[in-house]
Amino acid sequence: MPVIYHITTAEEWNHAKSTGSYEAASLKEEGFIHCSEDRQVAGVLERYFAGKNNLVKLSVDTARLDGKLIYEWSPSIADTFPHVYGPINVDAVIAVEAI
Repeated sequence: MPVIYHITTAEEWNHAKSTGSYEAASLKEEGFIHCSEDRQVAGVLERYFAGKNNLVKLSVDTARLDGKLIYEWSPSIADTFPHVYGPINVDAVIAVEAI
């Protein structure tokens, strides 16, 4: 069971639980939801979430995803990241950790 991770706010996650799926703003803006491998989470937190509060890390079981998962190169970071093309269905999230 490969697992990927997504950082969001507790408020956004609570909303997702009530609707059955999670949709980050990037899904509408870029067509996918940015995710990370475990080794990439610290860098993502540092680059994009410094100083932000009430965050959670979603652990997503890729075998349970309804959306399409594609690993894509990020030239700005010089690394490959998992992107979910579509909402993340709540039942694919196997753990939620407060950060």
